[in-house]
Amino acid sequence: MILCSAQQLSKMFGGHLIFENLSFEIPEGSRIGLVGRNGTGKTTIFKLLSGVETPDQGQIHMKKGAKIGYLAQIPQYPEGTKGIDVLRSAFKDLLRTEERLKELEAQMGKEENPDLLNGLLEEYGKLQDHFTLSGGYEIDSNISKIVNGLEVNNLLEMDFNQCSGGEQTKLCLGLILLQNPDLLLLDEPTNHLDIGAVEWLEEFLKDYDGTVVCISHDRYFLDHIITKVFDLEDGELTIYHTNYSGFVKEKEERLMIEFQVYQEQQKKIKKMKEAIKRLREWANQANPPNEALHKRARNMERALERMEKIKRPILDRKKMGLEFEETDRSGKVVFSMKDVSKAFGEKSLFNEANILVHFKDRTAIVGQNGTGKSTIVKMLLEQQSPDSGEVKIGSNVKLGYLSQHFTVADPNARLIDAFREEVPVAEGDARHILARFLFYGPNVFRKVGQLSGGEKMRLRLAQLMHQDINFLVLDEPTNHLDIDSREVLEDALEDFKGTILAVSHDRYFLNKLFKKTYWIHSNKLFSFEGPYSWAKEKLHELLPQEEPVVELKKTEKTVEKKVEPKNKLFSMGHLERELEGLEEEILLIEEKLLVQEDINTLQELYTEKERMEKERDKKYEQLEELL
Repeated sequence: MILCSAQQLSKMFGGHLIFENLSFEIPEGSRIGLVGRNGTGKTTIFKLLSGVETPDQGQIHMKKGAKIGYLAQIPQYPEGTKGIDVLRSAFKDLLRTEERLKELEAQMGKEENPDLLNGLLEEYGKLQDHFTLSGGYEIDSNISKIVNGLEVNNLLEMDFNQCSGGEQTKLCLGLILLQNPDLLLLDEPTNHLDIGAVEWLEEFLKDYDGTVVCISHDRYFLDHIITKVFDLEDGELTIYHTNYSGFVKEKEERLMIEFQVYQEQQKKIKKMKEAIKRLREWANQANPPNEALHKRARNMERALERMEKIKRPILDRKKMGLEFEETDRSGKVVFSMKDVSKAFGEKSLFNEANILVHFKDRTAIVGQNGTGKSTIVKMLLEQQSPDSGEVKIGSNVKLGYLSQHFTVADPNARLIDAFREEVPVAEGDARHILARFLFYGPNVFRKVGQLSGGEKMRLRLAQLMHQDINFLVLDEPTNHLDIDSREVLEDALEDFKGTILAVSHDRYFLNKLFKKTYWIHSNKLFSFEGPYSWAKEKLHELLPQEEPVVELKKTEKTVEKKVEPKNKLFSMGHLERELEGLEEEILLIEEKLLVQEDINTLQELYTEKERMEKERDKKYEQLEELL
C-alpha cells in the first residue's frame, strides 16, 4: 500500500528554484533515508509532506486518515508547562477520557435514580472500552520507555520554556514518538542525543509499526535504520533500494556507467560535427556547389539537434579544501590529568580520573550527556578547575579549539572580517582561502549572525587550518556538517601532524580516526586502547565483574580459550595476516582511484577493488566460524 504519493512537485524560494517536476512514492512500513548536500531541499520536502508549506506546482496525496509526525519548529507552551506535561500531551484525548471516567465514577457513587444510573453505566462502559483498546492503561509505561530511552528524566520537572534548545528538541522528539504517527518525519534526530540514546532510538525505530523517513548525517544511524535511499541532487531524486553504505557503492558504480555513456555520446557528437563540416566543404568546392551534399549536411545537423543530450555526470563534487599548516611539534606529553575529581554541588561527575595524551595521539572522550566530557575540555582550556588532582598541559603546546557552539563577538561582522581577525592575511588571500571552504563570491560579505550552524562550523575550520597549532581539541566537530564535509574533515584530520583530542557522538567518525578511547561511566573514567566499537565491547565485559555469577561465566570462557587446539590458533593467525594484507591492498586501490582520470583504468581499478572486497568478506566469514 502506498502511504504517500508526490507528483510533479516544484518549489522556489526568493527566485531560486529548489527543485521541479519531482515525483516519488512512500510505501507503508518503509524505512527511507533522504540524503543530499546541505541546501538541496531535503527539509523543504519534509515541510511539503507535513503540510507546513505548499508546493508551487504539483500535488501530494496522503492516505486518508494518515497521521504525520514532524517537528518543524519548537512549539510554544504556556509558562509553567513542565517536561512531563509536554510528553503527556501526546495522549490528550485519552487523558480527557480518563477525566470523564473519573467524573462518571463520582456521579455513579451518588446517583440513586435507577434510570439515570443505567445511563451513566452505559456511557461509562463505552468510554472504558475505548480507553482500554486505545492503550489508556499503558500511558505511563509508554512515557517511561521514551523517557529512559532518550535520557530526559532530569527534564520532566523542569519548566519547558527554561530548557535549552537541545533539551526542548529532545522533549519534542519524545512527544512525536509517543504520538505514534503513521508517517514519522525525522530531521537530524540524533543531533542532541548522546551515543546511548542514539542506539536506543535505532532499536525503537526498527520495531516501529509506522513509516519512517529520515534526514541524517549520521552514517551509522542510517545504516542501522533505512532500507531505501532517496538521493536529492541538483533538483533530481534518485532512488536506491539499499542502506546507506550500499547506496554509496551503487552511486559510484552508476556515476561511472553514466560517465562512460556520456563520453561515448560526446565522441559520436564530435564525429557528426566533423562530418557536417566536411560535407559542407565538399559541397562548396564543387562547381557548381553540390546541393545534395548540402542537404545531407542539413539532415545530419537536424539529427544532431534532435538528439537528447546526456548531462555530464559530476564525479567529484566541490568539497571543502582542508589542509593544516605545518607547525612546530609539542613535547612528548601533550595533556595529562592525574587523580582528578570534579563535582557540581551534590552531583559528582568523576573521581580520581586519569588521562594521558601523547604527541600525535588520536584520543576520544565518550559517555552519556551530563557525565563530564565537556567539563574535561573546560579544565584543559583552563575555564574550570578540578576539585582535586592535577591537570597539566605539556611543553610547546599550541592549542586550537573547535566548539560546537561557535560564536563571534560581533554577529553583524562580515564573514571575511571575522576570518581575518583570527588569520591576518590580505583580503584577496582571505577570499581565496574561504572559497576552498565553499564560501564563494558575495557570500564572504554576509553577516556572521546570518550563517547556519554548518556554515559557522566551516568558518571556524577555515580559521583553525591557517593557525599555528599542534594540538586540536574538538567538541562535536561533525555537528551541522553534511556527509561530504564530514568526509573531507576526516581526511584532513588523518593528515594532521599534531595531536587530536575529541568529544563526539558520531560513531563512524570515532571508529575511523581515534585509536584511544576514554569512557566516562558511573563516575569512573575507563581507558581503552582502541576505537569506540572495541571500547564498547570491553566496557560491557568490565561492568558485569561486580556480579560474581557473571564473573564465573567469564572465567569459564577464558579457560576454554586457553585449551584451544594449536592448529585452530594457527589458522586464526594466518587468516588475520591475510586480512591485513587485503585491507592494505584495498586502501592502495582507493588512493589510486582518487587521482586516476583515465576512464578505462578507473573501471579496472573498481573491478579489482570489488574482487578483493568479496575475498575479504569470505575471509571474515571463515574467521567468525573459527571464533
